[in-house]
Amino acid sequence: MKKNPAPLNSDAARDISIRALTFLTSEASILSRFLDITGWTPETLTIPGSRSAILAASLDYLMSEEDLLLTFAANCGLDPSEVALAHRTLQSGNDSSADTGN
Repeated sequence: MKKNPAPLNSDAARDISIRALTFLTSEASILSRFLDITGWTPETLTIPGSRSAILAASLDYLMSEEDLLLTFAANCGLDPSEVALAHRTLQSGNDSSADTGN
């Protein structure tokens, strides 16, 4: 029987999403594909008011690209299920402080 992973708080989920965004922006071809999918520009990534959406989108993108998800998880010493849990946590709306920096 598979053990359910421990729940993540919004700070831990946000940390994983920040690491995911850093990963996605570290290689031009990966960043280009991410921007193409989201319709954003590099400038969009620097707008403080869009931080929550960008962080959530970084996990959305990883969850849709299994090879990237596995590479990201391995590079960060995470289990892919932890990334999925962070994704669910951010989607659940438990991340209300992300745009304010609180």
